[in-house]
Amino acid sequence: MNAIAQLLTPSTIALDVEADSKTRLFEQAGLLFEHSSGISRTVVSASLAAREKLGSTGLGQGIAIPHGRIKRLAKATGAFIRLVTPIAFEAPDGKPVEQLFVLLVPEHATEEHLQLLSELAQMFSQRAFRDKLAAAVNAQDLIELFRGWEAA
Repeated sequence: MNAIAQLLTPSTIALDVEADSKTRLFEQAGLLFEHSSGISRTVVSASLAAREKLGSTGLGQGIAIPHGRIKRLAKATGAFIRLVTPIAFEAPDGKPVEQLFVLLVPEHATEEHLQLLSELAQMFSQRAFRDKLAAAVNAQDLIELFRGWEAA
């Protein structure tokens, strides 16, 4: 199983999320991590917003990978969020974002952080994979898609 699939559980997947801005999205992500991992929602949203100020985490093609470092986090964790309505994300292609993988890593996990981001970028560069994620009906289907993904 790939490293990304190991980060996901049904409680870290949110489909049909309503968010009309990055701020609201980061608040929703904070709630998701608070419920699934016990990480404070304000810590999560503040970390994601701080990273986003450095530059957009939008990849293009409707995809973004917001990520942040969290003090005292024991290991990397992630969540997949699919929005009802795409939002502006200053992606390189100018397209709004509707699918996001939110990645949280320990404060000093530089190498692991880069490897996970690289794997996510590879996944989301494949149109067929993005299309399957967009069509998935439930959390378990999404987990199976991530588990079944292999580098081209």
